[in-house]
Amino acid sequence: MPKPALTAAVAHVFRSGWYLAGLDYAALMKALYDIGPDSGTLQALRLADAVRVFDGGRLALYKSPKVSLSYAEYTFQPLFLDEETLPDGTVIPERPVQLDIDEFIADMWNKGIQFGIDVAAVKAAMASPKADRITFATDLEPEPGKDATVVEISSDLHRSDAPKARADGRIDLQSFQNRFPQIKADMRLLKKLPSEPGLPGFDLAGRKTEPAPPKDLTLRFFAGEGTEARMFEDGEYLVSTREGFLSVDAKSNRISITDKIVSLEGVSGRTTGNLQLAGAYEEYGDVQEQRDVTGTDITVHGNVYGNIHSRGGTVVLDQNLVSGSVHNAAGSITIAGVASNAVIYAANGAVTIQRAENCVISGVNVTVEEASNCEIIGDVVLLSVAEGCAVAGRNVEVESAGPRRRTEMLIYVLVKDVTHFDQEIAELETRVAGFALANEANQQEVERISALPDVRRYLALAAKLRTQELVLTPEQGQFLRKIAGAVDEEMKALQKHKLELQVGMTQHKLLSERLARVIEQKVEAAGIARCGLHMASGETMVRTMPFGGDTAALRQLPPKDLKQRLRGTPVGGELLFADSGGSLDWHLNSRQRPVSP
Repeated sequence: MPKPALTAAVAHVFRSGWYLAGLDYAALMKALYDIGPDSGTLQALRLADAVRVFDGGRLALYKSPKVSLSYAEYTFQPLFLDEETLPDGTVIPERPVQLDIDEFIADMWNKGIQFGIDVAAVKAAMASPKADRITFATDLEPEPGKDATVVEISSDLHRSDAPKARADGRIDLQSFQNRFPQIKADMRLLKKLPSEPGLPGFDLAGRKTEPAPPKDLTLRFFAGEGTEARMFEDGEYLVSTREGFLSVDAKSNRISITDKIVSLEGVSGRTTGNLQLAGAYEEYGDVQEQRDVTGTDITVHGNVYGNIHSRGGTVVLDQNLVSGSVHNAAGSITIAGVASNAVIYAANGAVTIQRAENCVISGVNVTVEEASNCEIIGDVVLLSVAEGCAVAGRNVEVESAGPRRRTEMLIYVLVKDVTHFDQEIAELETRVAGFALANEANQQEVERISALPDVRRYLALAAKLRTQELVLTPEQGQFLRKIAGAVDEEMKALQKHKLELQVGMTQHKLLSERLARVIEQKVEAAGIARCGLHMASGETMVRTMPFGGDTAALRQLPPKDLKQRLRGTPVGGELLFADSGGSLDWHLNSRQRPVSP
């Protein structure tokens, strides 16, 4: 039977007041919509045990569902039949009644839910003693198809000049400097895998929802010089039309076969061009001017005239870096030779250089044996010999420093800007001093009043009375009251000054404790800053350089801006040393109040 005719037959059964007892709902969905596992080559598909009349009394037990855009909900709750009196007078009390899944399916069909019922969930809700609102039916979304794609047929598609894996897991860049994949004529390179259509979906009413058509591709668009698309019995292929060397255009993905490739040792424009690499790499040749090498864990045994970009690991240059740059985003940089007119930047690692001339160097820890006319910044900077350099760091250690020709030698100690604490400290100190003076004045006044003869005599008598050392007769009590009346004004003043002294001492203690806490916060925020200059071999200046945030912002400055920051006119800071001889051992004392200029 055609699917529409079979659907109409099932609908006729339900709408005629019948239902399918013992219904296999999954088999029904397979028969009507072809949803579910393949049933094979069966002559007949069993749907139910019997066709029964849907009793009108039970039909009233089933309510209308709440239907949304892609799902339907139903509230299941315990149901009871009303009390009934039979003709013979027998009374049947109120009693529970159970819903039936087969009746439910038939009723929902007549109410427009002809697909997607979750039979297991409905049965569980019917059996539950508690009321529950469940989603009992949902749409079936169409299953997308597969877009057309290409797969590699020949392993020779991959350049043989790609980095070669070494036994230690690193990559040797030398293994591909002068070798490129050689392709023979009529070699199958790529195969097109045709698109595959998706599967339709269905809404709750059983209406089909078609999937989006899959995307196709044109294989000849991948064909460059020396290749073409050809159709064979088993599919469409990209085939080489001549013998030569493989070339892949990274922008257009076109594959070409060229007659000749000229290759020189090392990384240059005529061999490899710019390299985009992954993993650990090692280069035994030179990196030529204006060439970029990007990778991780890069080792170059030759000279570098171009640019090295590392995503992490260690960058090691065994020879020299000349007019190029080295950047490492998450690791250290080591240059065993000379760095000249270069930029060296380790964002989160150390920089170690044997000799540097006219370089901009930035890193967390910077160590240079000989530095000349360089701009250097780091958290820790260790220099053996520095001439004509501008150096900045939180911890700077220089064995020997001096100018170079007309270029001055500058050392800046990076000091965290904590001046926002100073105003609060000054205010607290002023308030503490004010309370100290007020307390001293009140104490002096208490002592003065207490020393008056009548007051002293009255206080002595009152003290003895409190300790019961003295018991007065009525006549003596009248005498004491006369004395108290005589010193009444003085006693009021004495109590006033004592109360003010008590309040002042409490405030003085609280403010002193708060002042100590703010000072400790300032010390912690300032951190460590020091400079050790063992010997000045010429005019050398050492200053502090305040900074906000952290040193990473300074270290990340572009070379031009960093030069301007270190060579420009100093802004703020304190002069620590300016002499052509001598030494300096300075440590930041953040507890000390700043000296006003």
